[in-house]
Amino acid sequence: MSTPLLTVSHLTAVIGGKRHMPVLRDVSLEIGRGEVHGLVGESGAGKSTIAKAILGILPHGIRITGGSIALEGEDLLKLDPAALRRKLGPAVSLIPQDPLTALNPGRRIEAQLTDGLRLWKGMSAKQAHERALQLLEEVQMREPARVMRSFPHELSGGMRQRVLIAAAFALEPKLVIADEPTTALDVTVQKQILRLIRNMQERHGTGVVFVTHDLGVVAQICDRATLLYMGKVMEQGLVRDLLDQPRHAYTKALMAACPRYDEPGRGLAPVPEAVFAACRAEIAAFDREVQP
Repeated sequence: MSTPLLTVSHLTAVIGGKRHMPVLRDVSLEIGRGEVHGLVGESGAGKSTIAKAILGILPHGIRITGGSIALEGEDLLKLDPAALRRKLGPAVSLIPQDPLTALNPGRRIEAQLTDGLRLWKGMSAKQAHERALQLLEEVQMREPARVMRSFPHELSGGMRQRVLIAAAFALEPKLVIADEPTTALDVTVQKQILRLIRNMQERHGTGVVFVTHDLGVVAQICDRATLLYMGKVMEQGLVRDLLDQPRHAYTKALMAACPRYDEPGRGLAPVPEAVFAACRAEIAAFDREVQP
């Protein structure tokens, strides 16, 4: 049996000092090569914290207290910052949430696409230029030569997101982390971007961690998914199983709360407070069990 591309095992993280608060509770998941794995949950569930832990960019105040994050069998948490940079630089990339703030407003698109190619691939300026043009064509960008000469503010939101997708796949990484990359886009553009990410992922055989709060997005793009609440895994498995035969009460309540386009006129059903109470009780029991 082949080694998973990424294995997160019993990952625990807290925020604060002596009177700390758990933000990740014994999280475990595996991502195979060429798999799109969704991290789904409401705001504060721990989705982005897991993504940042993988990238080694957790904000100040959050510290990992247990578990491991292994990329192709090598534990990233045991590497020093320089070794971690060498390991992740060409192998893992990020598609950020907000394309306007992610791109440098003072640099042209060409410079921002070619930097990584010249640093990690050792390409000449001409080679990097040609590869950047090819990447923009791959993400179906109109007038790629003009876009290369442009600054970020001269592009639309959808065009900026396509630039970030091109940059994420430029080094042909083994893993791409997409941190809610469609949140700032309208529904029509969102669908195009999701299809584009899936096409790029399949073309390059890349594993993808897709962070989202939207079960509809999970249904469109993900193969497997992990559902989180307050930093704890509530349910995980194949997307078709999670959506068609959910096991956990929280998953069932979220599915019931989703609008159904095949049932026009059906009212929305908010998640009952009793379900939240049961989840909090489950987490409190877990916290008591792991207390030293």
